[in-house]
Amino acid sequence: MKPGVVMVGTKPIDALPSAAVKFFGAGTAACIADLITFPLDTAKVRLQIQGEASKIEGASATKYRGVFGTIMTMVRTEGPRSLYSGLVAGLQRQMSFASVRIGLYDSMKQFYTRGTESAGIVTRLMAGCTTGAMAVAFAQPTDVVKVRFQAQVRLADGGRRYNSTLDAYKTIARNEGIKGLWKGCMPNITRNAIVNCAELVTYDMIKELILKYDLMTDNLPCHFTAAFGAGFCTTVVASPVDVVKTRFMNSGAGQYGSAINCALTMLRSEGPTAFYKGFTPSFLRLGSWNIVMFVTYEQIKRGMTRTQYWESPF
Repeated sequence: MKPGVVMVGTKPIDALPSAAVKFFGAGTAACIADLITFPLDTAKVRLQIQGEASKIEGASATKYRGVFGTIMTMVRTEGPRSLYSGLVAGLQRQMSFASVRIGLYDSMKQFYTRGTESAGIVTRLMAGCTTGAMAVAFAQPTDVVKVRFQAQVRLADGGRRYNSTLDAYKTIARNEGIKGLWKGCMPNITRNAIVNCAELVTYDMIKELILKYDLMTDNLPCHFTAAFGAGFCTTVVASPVDVVKTRFMNSGAGQYGSAINCALTMLRSEGPTAFYKGFTPSFLRLGSWNIVMFVTYEQIKRGMTRTQYWESPF
C-alpha cells in the first residue's frame, strides 16, 4: 500500500487533529468545564471583591469566609441560581476565548518554529502569550459582562444591576461607552499571557515528560496528572493579576484611574495579602477546570479526528 493512502473502512494510525478540530474542540471542552466549575468561579469573584465591596456605602454586610462558606451564604441569601449568575456570558466567553487561546496554541507553536518538530520553552512561551493576547482582544466584552454578573448581589428590593446578558452589554455600552466593554483589557491581556503560559506550557511539558519517560501512556491518567499540575502552577502565578483584573473590571466609572492605580489602592488599603484573596477557590476552580477541560479536549480531538479520517465503505 502506498504511504499516506487510507484503506476504505479503516482509519489511519496516529492521525493528527486539524487546526479546525482543535479550535472547535477547545471551545466545546472549555464550555463543559465552565458548566461544571462555574459556582467555584463565582465564589472566587465574590471573595476577590469583598474588601472593596465592604467600603461601598449600602453594600451587603455579608462576610464571605472560604469557598464553601461563600457558596452556602450565596445559596442562603440569594438562592442557588446566584451561583450560575453570568453563565450565559461565561459560555459565550469560553466558546470565543478558549477556541483561540487553546485551540490555536499548537498552530502558533508551528508558526514560531516554522513547521519544525522541536519546540523549546521560549517558543512555547511565545505561542502562549500570542494566543492569550489574541483571545482577550477578541472576547473581552464577554469577560466584562461575566464578572459584572458574578459580582452583583441582589438588592433589598429584589432588583439587580443588570437584568439579562443582553441588557448588560447595552447598559455598559450606554453608560460607559463602547470602551467600557473592553474595560480592563490590558490587565486581562497580562493575566492571560501569564495564564496561557503557565497553563498550556506547563500542561504541554508535564505531558511530554510523562510520555518521554514512559510513566504513563497518552491516555486519561496522563491527561489528568498534567492538567492538575498545570492548574496549580497557574493559580500560584496568576492570582495577583487575576484579583486586580476582577476588581478593575467590576469597578464603576472613575473608581480607579487604571489597573495600576487599582493595584496600588489595594496594596495601600488592604495589604499584599489582598492579591491572593480567593486563592483557594481559584485553585479549586482552575485545578478542576483544567482537569475537565484538558481531559475533555483530548477526547474530543481524538474522537473528531477518527471521524474525520473514517471513510465509509458504502
